[in-house]
Amino acid sequence: MKNLRQIVENIKGLGGENPEALQPLLWKLICYSPKMPSRLHQQDLLDAAEYSSFKVYDQYFSKSELRVNCFKWGKGPVKILLTHGWGSKAIDFSELIHTLLQHKEVQVIAFDAPGNGSSEGALSNLILYVESIKQIQLIHGTPDVMIGHSLGGMANIRAIQQMDEYPKLLISIAPLVKLRENFKSSMDSVSISEEAQQTFFSDFEALYGMSTDEFTLDQMFSYEGRVSHHLFYEASDAISPAAYIENFLAQYPSTTAVRYTDTTHARIIIDARVISEIDSKVKTLF
Repeated sequence: MKNLRQIVENIKGLGGENPEALQPLLWKLICYSPKMPSRLHQQDLLDAAEYSSFKVYDQYFSKSELRVNCFKWGKGPVKILLTHGWGSKAIDFSELIHTLLQHKEVQVIAFDAPGNGSSEGALSNLILYVESIKQIQLIHGTPDVMIGHSLGGMANIRAIQQMDEYPKLLISIAPLVKLRENFKSSMDSVSISEEAQQTFFSDFEALYGMSTDEFTLDQMFSYEGRVSHHLFYEASDAISPAAYIENFLAQYPSTTAVRYTDTTHARIIIDARVISEIDSKVKTLF
């Protein structure tokens, strides 16, 4: 968090007067993922994991291979992949992992995405998440269940688009729906002018060679009816607004959803009701 606070202070110091001078700082604001230490009970679970690592190539920032740390619990035949959100890490699913490990039938695989947790990378993006998921598929095979929170939910949906095989269950917890709007919200929070924002989006589209309109769940979920998709969300979530999610649900009616009114974007992954619902769905596979 200290690094993020410094980025914000540097942006405020420029006063928004020079859109070009702001651009390097805006890339850091958008693509730097703050890191939080593990809690004691999380560390105990990490210590019990089977640890491995793999490499993904970062073609946009460092232009180098980054080490991605991966963790596995259990030896059952039902493979479950967990994909964490922005500014998070694998072990933030600790409560869900504990519940799933009550079943001898499962093995749980999770990873720290590049630039998050213990993995390498100064900056991160959706594509690095997706490439990590694809590497895990190559190493461990296609997961039976894919569970993602926030940006991790969007990354799972994007990765499945590029897979030859689909999971049996896809579970999205407060997934991001419109990446451009999330970026805009971050820039609005530090009073970035429309001119500077438009410069950032133009540079973004030039770097990635695609429109920001392509970074939406509406565009990515191109396999309706071929994957059993279940979604959990919070009505007052400012990061993943309910209006965006409900518009997605209207377009893709095969997705089932549960709406909550008394949790938060961060706490929904440790909400006992959500964990119980997920556990029930996973148990249908054995």
